[in-house]
Amino acid sequence: MTGTPVRLDLSSPSRGPRGKPPRHFVDLTPSERAAAVQALGQPAFRARQLATHYFTHLTVDPEAMTDLPAAARDTLAADLFPPLLTPARTLTADRGTTVKTLWHLFDGARVESVLMRYPDRATLCVSSQAGCGLACAFCATGQLGLTRNLSTAEIVEQVRRAARSLADGEVAGGATRLSNVVFMGMGEPLANYRSVLATVRLLVAAPPEGLGLSARNVTVSTVGLVPAMDRLADEGIPVTLALSLHAPDDELRSELVPVNTRWSVDEAIDSARRYFDKTGRRVSIEYALIRDVNDHAWRADLLGEKLAARGQGWVHCNPIPLNPVPGSRWTASDPAVEAEFVARLRAHGIPTTVRDTRGSEIDGACGQLAAVEDEAAFAPASEEER
Repeated sequence: MTGTPVRLDLSSPSRGPRGKPPRHFVDLTPSERAAAVQALGQPAFRARQLATHYFTHLTVDPEAMTDLPAAARDTLAADLFPPLLTPARTLTADRGTTVKTLWHLFDGARVESVLMRYPDRATLCVSSQAGCGLACAFCATGQLGLTRNLSTAEIVEQVRRAARSLADGEVAGGATRLSNVVFMGMGEPLANYRSVLATVRLLVAAPPEGLGLSARNVTVSTVGLVPAMDRLADEGIPVTLALSLHAPDDELRSELVPVNTRWSVDEAIDSARRYFDKTGRRVSIEYALIRDVNDHAWRADLLGEKLAARGQGWVHCNPIPLNPVPGSRWTASDPAVEAEFVARLRAHGIPTTVRDTRGSEIDGACGQLAAVEDEAAFAPASEEER
């Protein structure tokens, strides 16, 4: 397996080896924003006006900031809203309702985000790291190794840009609002704890100091960093926690998810249960079904037994048909095997829903994000798929 060593210093700043991104409005506290505005010769209350433009109007365009003095707009925007993300490639699927964007960061690092529009919601899958250091065997991102953590502003900018695109009607179906954010893109969110938590706080803060999303519509995933899971439970923000388990037994899970050698299956599940106890939010168990690897009936029973042993009503299981990754020797389970796996979980009283794999034809589904530049790496979707 490839990848850099796991970095688990949860108190360290969210800066990687490539250096610090330019100072951005989002990374500043309200008092720091006021001070920055004053340093540019403007009264402190301009900071709140800028927050309104950014979080409510979703803009960093000085021409749109008509309530600011014309002579000050360009200076304020240039100093406080430096460009952090540059779109390098956009691919669409599902008749234009799934949009994957490859972003170049200020230092040449690359990440991807995926915007998915459904009839009743619009969900953005954001990246929290460029690459990933946890080296999960079946995940394209995990095979890249870790380049660096993203700053809070780099994560929030993915969200703002998606929300603005939806508001402007750029996604098929007409103008709408972003309703959900899932930290299921590139990276292990809880290995970049400080930036991810700061982002979550801004997502759920009321306008104009945040985007005003419901905490229930924000999902943070993890492969099982137990200390960080417990820390998140104490934050007082009832986001949904998604535990990527992928095997109920330590022998197999340690092969698929190497961090299992530090925190076992039972330790991860116990931490997930503690999260429910403290927040009241039902935990999601993510389980990529891999043909003849982890989809055996006895493993479904073992998973069901372990979850049910910790009580009812606290967990929901999401089996995910494995999405294809170039060069992988693994593939998705046979549909009949998948159905049996689901039936056995439900027989143990575990609510179970097979997860949608939207965007797989553009390498935009779970486990497929690799920030690839080469057009030839993408198999074109058929007209019917689009």
